[in-house]
Amino acid sequence: MRKRFRITRWVATGVACVGMVALGAVSISMATSAGASSVTKTVVTDAGQTGSPPNYIFPFMTLAHFGVNNIDYFQYYMYRPLYMFGSHSSITVNNKLSLAKAPVFSNGNKTVTVTLKNYKWSDGEKVDAADVLFWMNLWHQNPSSYAAWFSGGLSLPTSVQSIKASGQTVTFTMNKSMNPHWFLYNELSTITPLPLAWTVTSLTATPGSGGCANAPFSSTAPKGANAAKCKAVLDFLSEQSGFNPTKPKQTINAFPTYATSKIWSVVDGPWKLSSFTPTVGFTMVPNPKYSGPNKPKIKEYIDKAYTSTSSMFNALASGTLDVGHLGSTELTAPAKKIGKPGVLPALGPNNPRLTATYDLVDSPTWQFTYIPYNFKSTGDTGNAGPIFNQLYFRQAMQHLMNQTLVISRILKGYGAPNYTPVPDAVKTPFLSKTAFKNPYPYSVSAAKALLKAHGWKVVSGGVDTCQKPGTGSGKCGKGIKKGAKLNFTFVYSTEPSNLKIINTTYAAAAASAGIRLNLSSATFNTVYGEATPCPKGCKWELNDWGGWLYSPDIYPAGTELLAATAGSNSGLWATKTSTQLIIKTETGSTTLYKYENWEEKHLPYIFENSGVRLYEVHKGLQGVAPMDPLDTLTPATFHWS
Repeated sequence: MRKRFRITRWVATGVACVGMVALGAVSISMATSAGASSVTKTVVTDAGQTGSPPNYIFPFMTLAHFGVNNIDYFQYYMYRPLYMFGSHSSITVNNKLSLAKAPVFSNGNKTVTVTLKNYKWSDGEKVDAADVLFWMNLWHQNPSSYAAWFSGGLSLPTSVQSIKASGQTVTFTMNKSMNPHWFLYNELSTITPLPLAWTVTSLTATPGSGGCANAPFSSTAPKGANAAKCKAVLDFLSEQSGFNPTKPKQTINAFPTYATSKIWSVVDGPWKLSSFTPTVGFTMVPNPKYSGPNKPKIKEYIDKAYTSTSSMFNALASGTLDVGHLGSTELTAPAKKIGKPGVLPALGPNNPRLTATYDLVDSPTWQFTYIPYNFKSTGDTGNAGPIFNQLYFRQAMQHLMNQTLVISRILKGYGAPNYTPVPDAVKTPFLSKTAFKNPYPYSVSAAKALLKAHGWKVVSGGVDTCQKPGTGSGKCGKGIKKGAKLNFTFVYSTEPSNLKIINTTYAAAAASAGIRLNLSSATFNTVYGEATPCPKGCKWELNDWGGWLYSPDIYPAGTELLAATAGSNSGLWATKTSTQLIIKTETGSTTLYKYENWEEKHLPYIFENSGVRLYEVHKGLQGVAPMDPLDTLTPATFHWS
């Protein structure tokens, strides 16, 4: 799941996430499901994100909560972002579903004017400029408090010189000229207008009494006159969602209040939450005050929680679900034709247990899958971080990743090779020609040769050790001690289930080159939550939750993932060249080609294949397919024939 973020937090071989969310290799699990319609035909039951149910309702999130499980499959139903993206096979802005009209850029792209449409909150208040200012003020008091922020001056809110909010119009004056495409797709896309009813510091307070919604933007900066007010509001809302910003490790069980809270019941989207239990799932009913297009056609939308793809498959086979995703382990026949960049594989036959009730539907995803290194890791007796910082070592690790084998045998043809942080499952102008060629093809001998040439004693089936410490030709590299071992912890998510066999296969290849990967598994939320940036060092080494779905950062410039201090830069990959190439795509009209080609060769991650989402959709249910590549699920369009 993308770390959706952005990943997304997310999304992964599976998005997110943002998520930072994450998903897992081929099933790219973003289950869209429908429901108990076979009885009433007014209810749709969805199988949710297996193994990673929603766990945060407040749209303003830190990296630990920034995944598609919270954003795309939960919050978006109730709280609409300023701009929505994705429609059918497109990743472009969805003007129909956006809260605002297209932004107008002027003054050399330093001034951005946003005009909101006529939407209303369920309490009768208008969705207006003050609601956008409220979001920006919360962010302004501590820029790093939201996962989408990155340092360097280009990110909201630090790139904003001033904001004028009046009626339905918001005018941003920027510190420098911005690339309009990037600014819309990666910055304005991160804003979610918040209602006046949330500008409080207690459940009994009068809406707006928190003093953050209408405060001048300049006064809400960290040292401004209204910073303390906005921080108090943010702390209160975060705690109501289950997170204490001042005590991040504190456990707060706010889940029982999600469906009954006077805070979260104020919505501007098509749905309202009627029940919520993380281990069971959630139920939503139409928002009768919804003022936008695509009003719900069903009376109830149920999202059921499943701990595994196998348990979800059993529910499909028993007919208790209307929509679910199909993992590669449930595929009984391969694709008729393996996919390639920009082209979906040709569907093979459906699982015979499902054919009578469901149609098999596939969809590309705007994501790439990867395994991040922790470049600040203190693991392996302090050697892991320094080892990961060596390009030759990362090249060896990439040579050991057999994407062709994974796609053909494990994913049964439902996938395509991917060698860069720019997704290739969707046909776009962002991919350079070199992105289709593997610079580090699978080769155990090539991996061994690289290690031997840099001072390592290679022991196939054993553990390699550094024999020549130091820098310079033939040496192990800076910070690597004599006797250091290529022996690493590797934690992968239990869902999607095929991550186990994918990583077991990878570990076997690594072992043949003397690299020991000590595999263990945990829930998606645990694996993703552990892999947070640690500037002063921490023990995690290699974690695999699937990958990244580009949403709400749609334009794959890498800002939130690979800029030196990006919030979702889990392993703290940082090079001047990488950051400079990213910046050039954001302030001008430079293409992504130089950036993606450089990252492809320098390997900030272990790149894995791109996946394809496979869904089972009840034959009587309409309005589900086709899915858009951003996994912007819209249950409001679901209806029974």
